Amino acid sequence: MKFLPPEGPPEIAFAGRSNVGKSSLINALVSKKGLARTSNTPGRTQELNYFVPDGYSGEPGDLPPMAIVDMPGYGFAKAPKSQVDAWTKLVFDYLRGRVTLKRVYLLIDSRHGIKKNDEEVMDLLDKAAVSYQVVLTKADKIKPPAVAKLQEETARKLAKRPASFPALTATSSEKGEGLDELRGHIIQAIQS
Repeated sequence: MKFLPPEGPPEIAFAGRSNVGKSSLINALVSKKGLARTSNTPGRTQELNYFVPDGYSGEPGDLPPMAIVDMPGYGFAKAPKSQVDAWTKLVFDYLRGRVTLKRVYLLIDSRHGIKKNDEEVMDLLDKAAVSYQVVLTKADKIKPPAVAKLQEETARKLAKRPASFPALTATSSEKGEGLDELRGHIIQAIQS
């Protein structure tokens, strides 16, 4: 892990399946299009990408000093198996060994819900005692009653997981839904 930036400000990381919307959510949270590179190609993010938002003013909704880590997506990726295995090892080593990591935000596509590989990542985070919070992405792509049902089902599954932070936020990067709520959770996590 010597190739990572030196540990400094608190870090939060965004993890999730390929094309779940990690980069889009990061861009929406910091109000900077293009900060985190987005793509329609699964597996585009192939390394740990660090971002340090600037301009903290202390205003409500503004994020305090921290590092944001955009992690490679897991699951489907257009890359050789050996490369996918290397990404997986990198991610797991990072999650287990980074002292300044305050919380992992595990993104779940609202259209698909929690999948087997999401549960495997949750198992790893639980075993490593790494705090994580599930964030539902692309909530604007399904009807509000379906979002409410998904939140209920997801909360029930998370109640059995020891490292899971109990708050569950439904977001839309395109429409800005849930972003203020998520910013509040991020501020709480990095200040604890």
